[in-house]
Amino acid sequence: MATSVSKQEDSPSSPKDADSDAPKPIANKNWPEPVVASSMSSIFSMLTEKKPERKLKRPRRDPKTIERANLLNICKLVIKELLDSSLSHGRMLDDEHVPLQQFFVVLEHVLRHGIKPRKGLLRDKKDFWCVLEMVEKLVPEASEISTSVRDMPHIKTPLGRARAWLRLATMQKTLADYFKVLMEKKDVVLSEFYDPGAMMIEDEGMVIAGLLVGLNVIDCNICVKEEDLDQPMGVIDFSLYLKDSRLHDQSPDEDSAEGKSKMATILDQKNYLEELNRHLNATVTNLQQKMETAQTTNALMKEDLAISKNTILTLQEENAALQAQKSSLLQDAQKQMEANKQDIETERETYQTSRAGLDEMYGDMKKRLDEETQTRLDVEKELELQIGMKQEMEMALRILEKDIHEKQDTMISLRKQLEEIKTINLELYQKLQSCDQSLKHKTELVTKLEDKTTQLVTTLKDMEKRLKQADSDKIAAEETARKLGQVIADKDCKRTALETDLRIEREWRGTLQKTLDQEKEATAQLQAEYTQIKEVEKDYKSLQKMHQSLQETCEEQERTLAELGSHLSESKLKVEDMREASQATKEAAWMSDKDASQCSSCNKEFSIARRKHHCRNCGEIFCNECSDNKMPLPSSAKPVRVCDTCQTLLLQRYSSAGNKA
Repeated sequence: MATSVSKQEDSPSSPKDADSDAPKPIANKNWPEPVVASSMSSIFSMLTEKKPERKLKRPRRDPKTIERANLLNICKLVIKELLDSSLSHGRMLDDEHVPLQQFFVVLEHVLRHGIKPRKGLLRDKKDFWCVLEMVEKLVPEASEISTSVRDMPHIKTPLGRARAWLRLATMQKTLADYFKVLMEKKDVVLSEFYDPGAMMIEDEGMVIAGLLVGLNVIDCNICVKEEDLDQPMGVIDFSLYLKDSRLHDQSPDEDSAEGKSKMATILDQKNYLEELNRHLNATVTNLQQKMETAQTTNALMKEDLAISKNTILTLQEENAALQAQKSSLLQDAQKQMEANKQDIETERETYQTSRAGLDEMYGDMKKRLDEETQTRLDVEKELELQIGMKQEMEMALRILEKDIHEKQDTMISLRKQLEEIKTINLELYQKLQSCDQSLKHKTELVTKLEDKTTQLVTTLKDMEKRLKQADSDKIAAEETARKLGQVIADKDCKRTALETDLRIEREWRGTLQKTLDQEKEATAQLQAEYTQIKEVEKDYKSLQKMHQSLQETCEEQERTLAELGSHLSESKLKVEDMREASQATKEAAWMSDKDASQCSSCNKEFSIARRKHHCRNCGEIFCNECSDNKMPLPSSAKPVRVCDTCQTLLLQRYSSAGNKA
C-alpha cells in the first residue's frame, strides 16, 4: 500500500482530485502481523500495540472551482467581444476602446485569483508584479518590457507596473507566448506565489493561454505614459454582454451588406485560423498526454484495489486465527482452574483482560473493514469519473477531426476557385490579343484617312490662291469699266457738241467704233471669267462641305478609338488586378511575428519604441517609418497600411492606368 500512495502522489492531479477530500488508503506498516502463540505474554503485547487512528471526511463542494469556472466564462465573453469589435471598427485599437479596457480588468482578476498575500504595514497586499518579473528569468526577451516599465517615473506602485507590463506585451503580441511559458513551468514557478486551487495553477490557465493566441490578429496603440495606472482595481461591466436579441434582428439587405463588408477581412482571418489550428493541435497532444496519464492512474488504482483485497483476506485469516486462539485459551484456562484452584483469582483477572483486549481488536478490525469498504467505493467513483472524462476526450477528438475535414473541404473549394480565375485570365488574354489586332487595323485606316485629309488641304489651299487672283482681276476690270464709262460720257458730250462736225470726223468715228468693239469683247470675256469664278466658288463650297463631313467622320473615328482605348485600359487594369489578386493569394504570405526580429526594409531591430507592422500588400513586417503609408487595395474597401516599396509600385500602376484612360 505504501508504493500505491507514492505513485498516486507522483501522477498529475486532475481538478476533481484536487477538490475532493476523499480518504486515501493508509500504509499498513503498523498493523499487527498474524501470530500463533501459546503464552499469554504475546497476547498482551498484541493488545498493547497502538493502532493508527483514521477519520472519514465527506466530500464537500469547493467554492474555488466555481470561481474558476465563472472567470473562464467571462474571459471567453470578453475576448469574443474584443475580436468582434476589432473586425467591425478596424484592427487598430486604442486605450479608449471599452472592450480592450474590460479585457485588462478581467486579466487582472485572473492573475489575482488565489495569489498569496504579502504582509504590509496596514494590510496584506495582493500584487502579481512579482509573478510577471519571473517571466524575465524564463524568457530573456521580456527583459526589455520590464526595464522600460521600471524606468517610467509616473508609475509608483507594483500594480501600475504590472498593468503597464500587460499593455506593452499586448502591443508587441507576445502576451500569449509569455502565458504559455508560465503555464509550462507552473509547478516550479507559480507554486511560490499562488495558493492551491488558484486559476493560474489549474487547467483553466492553459485554456486562457490558448484564448490569448487569438489576440495576435489585433493591433493595439496604447499610450502608457498618459494613463493613470496606479488607481485601484476596476470592476467588470457586464452590460456589454447582456444585449437584447430583438435589437439584432436585422433585414436580409443589412445582413448582406454586413457580409460584403466582412469579406475584406477573410484573408486576415485565414492567418488567425491557421494559428488556431496550430493551437488546437497542441491542445490535442496535451489531451492525449492527459489520457495516457489517466490510464496510468487507472492502472495504479486497479493495483491498489487488488492490494486492498489481499489485505482484507489477510485480515479475515488473522481474525479466524484469533478466534481459534481464543477457544484454545478458554480450554487451557478451565484445565488450569481445575488443576490450580489457588490461582483462580489471578487466572480470572488475566482472562477478563484478555477477553477485553480481544473485543477491542475485534472492534478495530471491524472499523478497518468499514474503512476499506469506504475506500473501495471511493475508488470505484473515481474510476467512473475517469471513464466519463475518457468519453468526453473521445467526443472532443471526434469534433476536432470534423473541423479538420471541414477546413480541408474549404481549401479544396478555394483551389477550384483559383483554377476558375486562371481560366478567366486566359479568356481575357485572348480577348486582349483580338483587341490589339483590331486596333492595328484601325490605326492603318486612320493613317490612310490622314493622308487623304492632307491632300484635300493642299488642294483647298491652291483653290484659295486662285480665288485671290480672280478677285484682284475682278477689281482691275471694274476700275477699267468705270474709266470707260467716264470716257463714254465725255464722248457723248463731245458728240452732242460736235454733231455738226460728224461728217468731218467719220473716220475718227470708225476708229472709235473699232475700239468700242474691242472693249466690248474684253467686257464679254470678263463676264465669262466672272461666271467661271462663281462656278469655282460653288465648287469651293462643296469642297468645304466635303471637308467638314470628313472631319466629322475623323472625329467620330477618333472617339471610337478613344472609347476602345479606354475599354482596353479598363480590361488591362482588371487583368492586372486579377493577376495581383492571384499573386497575392499565391505568393503574399502573412509573416508571423515570431519570425521577424528586424525591419524588412531598413533592417533595424524591433523594440518597444520601434513596433512591428504588417504590410497588407506583401504580408511582410516593417517598422512604422518604413510602412507609414495608406493605399487602397483590390482586397479591401478602405485604404490600409502599405510599405514604401509597395506604395511606389501601386502609384506607378495607378498613374499608368490614369494616363491610358
